[in-house]
Amino acid sequence: MIKTIIVLAVIYAALLFSGYGITVGSSENAAGLGLKCRYLTARGIVDAQYIHTDSGIVGVANCPILKQIDKVVDKS
Repeated sequence: MIKTIIVLAVIYAALLFSGYGITVGSSENAAGLGLKCRYLTARGIVDAQYIHTDSGIVGVANCPILKQIDKVVDKS
């Protein structure tokens, strides 16, 4: 149980300090021409819209697994 909590804390810290989000869901919209991706970040759930085609030539075929959502604050 303790190991699980430690692993979750490390993942949360990595998401918090990197500004990245992990895909938690997606849905097609606008007659299949748009793709709405949902990302779990350390600060909550964020939506991103993409142009969608099945081939991926124009737009994306699937949601990226990782996406940088936030800009990391400069440490200087």
